[in-house]
Order: sequence, then C-alpha cells, then structure tokens
Amino acid sequence: MRKKCVLILTSHYLPGFKGGGPIKSLSNLVCALGNEFDFRIITEDRDLGDDSSYVDVDFDEWNAVGKAKVFYIKTAALSSFELMRVVRNTSSGIIYLNSFFDVNYTTKVLLARRLGFLCGRRRIILAPRGEFSPGALKIKSFKKRWFISTLKLFGLYNNVLWQATSLFEKQDIINALGVEEKSVLIVKNLPSKGDVFLEVKTGHVDVSDTLKIVFLSRISPKKNLDYALKILQKVTVQVDFNIYGPKEDPEYWYACEKLIEMLPDNVNANYCGIVHPSEVSEIFAKHSIFFFPTHGENYGHVIVESLVIGTSVLLSDQTPWRNLEEKGMGWDFPLFAEHEYVQAIEHYSRTSAQERIVMREKTKDSAHRYIFNSEDIAMNRELFSTTI
Repeated sequence: MRKKCVLILTSHYLPGFKGGGPIKSLSNLVCALGNEFDFRIITEDRDLGDDSSYVDVDFDEWNAVGKAKVFYIKTAALSSFELMRVVRNTSSGIIYLNSFFDVNYTTKVLLARRLGFLCGRRRIILAPRGEFSPGALKIKSFKKRWFISTLKLFGLYNNVLWQATSLFEKQDIINALGVEEKSVLIVKNLPSKGDVFLEVKTGHVDVSDTLKIVFLSRISPKKNLDYALKILQKVTVQVDFNIYGPKEDPEYWYACEKLIEMLPDNVNANYCGIVHPSEVSEIFAKHSIFFFPTHGENYGHVIVESLVIGTSVLLSDQTPWRNLEEKGMGWDFPLFAEHEYVQAIEHYSRTSAQERIVMREKTKDSAHRYIFNSEDIAMNRELFSTTI
C-alpha cells in the first residue's frame, strides 16, 4: 500500500544540528512515523550560520535520510521560482511548515497558495515552534507585529491548521493571530528514543563545593543567556557556569561577554563552544543544574535531554514545563522573580552528596513518566491522517 506523502518545509534539517529544537522535532517525528508516511523534506544546503554546504549529500535531488527523503536547495539558488518548482513537482496532500516568520520556507509557500500557484488541493499545517509566546514576541516586537498584520491583511494564513504543542502555546497562537480556536490543534512533540532510554550516571554527580551549572542552547536574545548571567551576579556560593552553543547573534554575545566580566569572584563562567548532539547527555551528566531562562519554548528538547539524564532544570515560566518543583524535576519561575532563581541555586549548593544522588534519580524517574506517552505518537499520526 502506497504511503501518504507529507511535504515538510524547514530552513534547517539533518545532518545539521545548530538549529536546535525544530530539527529534533522533525527528526523525531520522522523516526516515529516514517514507516507509515512518506515524509519529503525541503531544506537549505547548510547548517545554521554556516558559510559552506554540507558534504556527502546530493543537491537538487532527493536524498534518503533516515526514514525521510530530503531535497537540499543551494542557498545561492534559493528563489521563489525554484522553491515552488520543487513543491509543485512533489505530489502531497499536506504541506507542513515549521516557522511563521520564515520568509523563504513559509511566507513564499503561503503567498503561492494565495495566488493559486500550488497544484491541487493541499492542506497547510503550520507549527510556529513557540514563536508566539509573549517573551518571544517582545524581541523585535514592532517588526513582528507588522509582519503578522501584513500577512493577515492579504489573507495568507486563512484556512491554515495550526499545531500547538501545549495549551499555553494554543492560547498564544490565538492571542497573536486572532484565529479561531478550532483551527489550533494540540499535538505534542515527540522525544527521541535515545532520550527515553538514557541511564543516569551517578558517578558523575557533582559533589564538590563548587556548584556546576550549565547553559546549553543557541546564544540569541530569545534564549536569554544575559538574564542567567545577571542572576549569577547575585549569588554568593561558588559556581562554575559553563556555556555551550553556537553564537547565533554576535552583538548579543558581545553584550553577554561584558556581563561575564562583571561576575563576582565566586562565579567562574566559561564559553565551551558548540556541542554535537552525541555529546549532550555526557555534558548534562557532569552538571547539577541546567539554567535556561528562555523567553519562550513550545517544547524544549534540550530540557528533555537534561531531565532524562537526571540533571535538574532551572527554567522560566515561558515553557510548557510547569510546576517542576512538586514533580521533583527542578524549578520554573517568572522572569520578574529574580530572587527565586538566586534562592534555588543557593539552596541546591547546600545539599549533600547523597541528597544530590537522590535528586538525580527522582528527576530521571519523574521525567520518564512525564515525557514518554504513547498517546503523543497517536496524536501526531492523527494530525496527518485526518487532514489528507
């Protein structure tokens, strides 16, 4: 029986990894449902921020990547005509878009549909990936509001089905765009199978007097590294703060460097470079706390990667991971509650070695119960089955 085709458009995909969560969301989806659907992915020829193309891939033709087929378009040749040529030549009942603000891989498709350039009746599903959280919308607010108003004026997102990954994100989409509630479905992202079966390495438990805290994400205003540095200026305990991730915004990183210079003597901050996905679990295992005061995440794969290895997370309340302390997985606070962040760090620093081992085991066990749900796979299956 021929599998139903789902055409996915996204700016970055495997073998790239610097684009973070959206790449993981799509690769996990393909891994889980690739035997049931014919996933075709159109994407750029390079990873986020890279000047050169991938090696060992064929350009301008379909490549087998895992359970999907991927078409890499050279950045220099990326035009509306070329993109629409590939889209029109791919027979699919669904087009799955993965960012509202991506001009190349979303706006051009919506415009082509509005002008009648897409062949046949194709259902558009759009996953904004946390772009409409209040914190995310505050970054370059005027430009984003203008963009939303323009697309709405020309009816570009009429009759689009929206994917939210939590009730919080669903309300964010409705508030930002004014779309009907029935057009927004809650379909959770899927963890990778590797995340689910990781084991806690208690031999790496941090038991020294110096508390080891990690920040691991793209270094951009949305991820809010500067806030973490400002919090650490106020702690009185000994802290090693290790920063991992691509410097997506050079000006923002420069501002963070200035904050690093202002840290007190009891806080030692280090930039440790870009992390390959295969190294992430080992890094989390060597730290007690993952500090991630993000302005907005619709899921947060990196949060999952921390939790399943047993590393507690210290988050903003701009993610779907809420009430973490009562679940034994960490803490989540509003960004205005700076004292709460400081208090959590200082409280953890006073725990004994045995207490930290117990906390790691509790974090891991709670995370596994919370994130691995067979119903989530069924919801993703239904998202594509019922709309074709």
